[in-house]
Amino acid sequence: MSDLQPHAPSLRLYDSAQRAVVPLAPTVTPGVVTIYLCGATVQGSPHIGHMRSAIAFDVLRRWLERQGQQVILIRNVTDIDDKILTKSACAEPPVPWWAWAQRHERQFDAAYRALGVAAPTYEPRATGHIPEMIDLVARLLESGHAYVGEAGNVYFDVSSLPGYGSLTNQRVEDLATTEDDSQLDEDIEADKLDPRDFALWKTIKPTDPADAAWDAPWGRGRPGWHLECSAMSRRYLGEEFDIHGGGIDLRFPHHENEQAQSHGAGWGFARHWVHNAWVTIKGAKMSKSLGNSQTVASLMERYEPVVLRLALGTVHHRSTVEFSEETLAEAAALWDRLAGAILRAREATGEAGEAIDAAPAELRARALPADFTSALDEDLNLAGAMACVHATLKELNRALSETGADQDAPAPASGAGRAEPANAAQIIATVLDLRAQLDVLGLDPLAEPWRASVVTGTGESAGAAMATLDRLIQHDLDERAHARAAKDWARADALRDKLTAAGVVVEDSPAGARWHLA
Repeated sequence: MSDLQPHAPSLRLYDSAQRAVVPLAPTVTPGVVTIYLCGATVQGSPHIGHMRSAIAFDVLRRWLERQGQQVILIRNVTDIDDKILTKSACAEPPVPWWAWAQRHERQFDAAYRALGVAAPTYEPRATGHIPEMIDLVARLLESGHAYVGEAGNVYFDVSSLPGYGSLTNQRVEDLATTEDDSQLDEDIEADKLDPRDFALWKTIKPTDPADAAWDAPWGRGRPGWHLECSAMSRRYLGEEFDIHGGGIDLRFPHHENEQAQSHGAGWGFARHWVHNAWVTIKGAKMSKSLGNSQTVASLMERYEPVVLRLALGTVHHRSTVEFSEETLAEAAALWDRLAGAILRAREATGEAGEAIDAAPAELRARALPADFTSALDEDLNLAGAMACVHATLKELNRALSETGADQDAPAPASGAGRAEPANAAQIIATVLDLRAQLDVLGLDPLAEPWRASVVTGTGESAGAAMATLDRLIQHDLDERAHARAAKDWARADALRDKLTAAGVVVEDSPAGARWHLA
């Protein structure tokens, strides 16, 4: 039997409960990092605020796996909730609540996949874990942390837990309620002993669908919003796990109440709390209630999914993302520079360039720059990591300039190829360094799901507007190619100048001309 032990991750993270950057190690199980991430309440279509959280924790997961850790990530789906019942009933025409939930769950799944977010280890639904939730309520009743009201609702007695409020550094006596505004109604407030208590179980109402309730020892009803996460985290990760994550808006009351339930049950629960900041539009938090939400589907009609990921996923997870057309334009331009440089390198290095297409497993065995590693190890400092990416891209472009790969030279005749440059080995090594860094961020142009559109240049994942623009520009590029073939350099230069004036950068290569926006 080997004496070797799994090494601990070197990552330090800001812990919202401790309000400090602390080492993640030691984990509950050496070599394994367990994460519970609050997923979607599938009441409507996914917007970019939802994706911010998913991408932030996808990067965390990638970095831990890059350090040799096995990551078990649980991301729940809340498919029974007051909002789901209300919206499904108000739809035109009304639809069953479970059909409404599944419709939007599928939209979330499609959005995650489009933006390159890896699937969680398990993705449990609330409705699939009612027995575990009933067991937890029974445990809290037995321990004296909960009580049954006259109407049959079950509440957590906040005053019974001395540590209540520790996550968000609040005192119980300073609180008016521990319920989220969306969960408040007269029926729930009616039989509380203290307005600061929160619902564990909601008795069925006459207006509720008959199939939106389950039998329990204290009466037929459905779980409160917070109950599912305590029950499901224990089901899949045990009584104590490494990281609980989610958006910063969930810290109170949702996460505070989750922690109270679990501690009341005698479980250690989360050892670290990690929260991502909001997405804002013109300084205001993006949300459906404010009417400023941007759905993923609508944005993908105009932008490639990778541009959305780059805009959301290269900002520190605790920093607000100010989302705008300018933000997306900057992300699109950076993506063009990254993907374009890698494609030019493939073409410039001839047959030797096949090594550039290394599989992800090869990239992950490659050493990363010390500055890149130290940046991500210090609370996932993406600004520092991106500085390394930009430096590597600059180095690649410098090496390419020595080959003339980015110069405006006539394309070779059919069947001809560019001679392998003397610095081919340097170019290939630099591309692999760049890809290895981008792989950690989920932005490697030669990996799925981006590879097809990058390599073929078809823009299959681009929106309709970009496709139309491509057809218009391609018309001019075809004319320019004919002029160059006829050695009509004046006509070729005029067409290029026309595109340049319109903000289009044309790059020539042995495979023909390609373009991107300036």
